[in-house]
Amino acid sequence: MKECIHCRGIMRRSTTPFSVDRKGYHLHWEAVPAWVCEQCGESCFESREVDLIQHALMALDRESDALLSAI
Repeated sequence: MKECIHCRGIMRRSTTPFSVDRKGYHLHWEAVPAWVCEQCGESCFESREVDLIQHALMALDRESDALLSAI
């Protein structure tokens, strides 16, 4: 079991929304796997989820750059 670094509450495996505004686009996922504090709601992603999010953002950056260069 994990302990929340903010309030010392209990962290449980669940999902949480994730949003980012980046390079002219907005990305939102409704339910990304994460550890979520039962007490304060703080969420923490494991390295696998962070890597997948970063990979998706890099791919979207490339596609966005290609789309905008077509103007």
